[in-house]
Amino acid sequence: MKARFGLIEVPRSIASTIENAKLAESVGFDWVGIADSQSLFRELFVSLGAIGQATSSVMIGPSVTNPLTRHPAVMASAIASVQELSGGRAMFGIGTGDSAIYNLNERPGGLRGLRDYVLALRALLRGEPTQFAGREIHTKWIAEQAGNPVPIYISAEGPKTLELAGEIADGVICGMGVSPEVVKLTLEHIAIGAGRAGKTLDDIDVWTLARVNVGADRGALVNEIRMELASTAHHAFRFTQAGKLVPPQFAAAIQRVQAGYRPAHHEDLGQSPNAGLMDDPELLDYMTDRFAIVGTADDCVARIQSIRASGMRQFLFTGFVDERAALIKTLGRSVFPRCRN
Repeated sequence: MKARFGLIEVPRSIASTIENAKLAESVGFDWVGIADSQSLFRELFVSLGAIGQATSSVMIGPSVTNPLTRHPAVMASAIASVQELSGGRAMFGIGTGDSAIYNLNERPGGLRGLRDYVLALRALLRGEPTQFAGREIHTKWIAEQAGNPVPIYISAEGPKTLELAGEIADGVICGMGVSPEVVKLTLEHIAIGAGRAGKTLDDIDVWTLARVNVGADRGALVNEIRMELASTAHHAFRFTQAGKLVPPQFAAAIQRVQAGYRPAHHEDLGQSPNAGLMDDPELLDYMTDRFAIVGTADDCVARIQSIRASGMRQFLFTGFVDERAALIKTLGRSVFPRCRN
């Protein structure tokens, strides 16, 4: 399979979101996803509408939203509108929720709630009435475009969520890491879920989430994404570490990061309070090795090819660094052309 590459854009301003999306498309990215965190960043669907008009080929959509802050009928109408505006390039990414809901002093729902929401949304995107929370709901106008429904992707870190994604979603955004043993376990769980629905792994559009930074000084590169690695420690292991291949020597250190994580500073640039939580050098090395692709362009090409050999062939990158445009250009021009096939 040909390698494909995506970018998660945090909409710190509408102008920067448009410019980064246009740049990503021009240098060869296949997908530009927009993060959803209304208390911290610009509004998701306004941002998607803006980049939908500013781009012409990349897939676009929430990467990712949650089941709490929007009723499924509101969500269906919004993403179907993006599908219309973009000429059929929309996708829909959803997880149990993180900073969007923590900053409202809410808590994520369980997998049952995620399942119910996704199934209701899928029916609405087919233009069909459905039941949600004991009430009949509909989005009648979407029937006009039901022949080209928006694909649904579930963001998943743990075994049960990966299996749910394989069972009911069109695609999966895998957040459990990129080390070979983690990739193997991730794909096994997705395949189990797919099997429940009479599908195979080949029927699921699988992407892996990775933190990224490219340059000559590895130490400086890692330091620049310390905040992202703290965010990953907070999110990827928050419900449980069980079944996620966490070495015992890092269990307590990860819990300390989780206890100190401040949602109001989620994905802040620079030396934020959350970046400061990654002060254990051994934990920082472990998180970098498991969740990041960091180094020179040659290093990054080699790492991507190694991950592809493990079975994960599509990559969704963050890279929330000060020189964001430079990173996007470097990835598109110096890394991707050397590891597409």
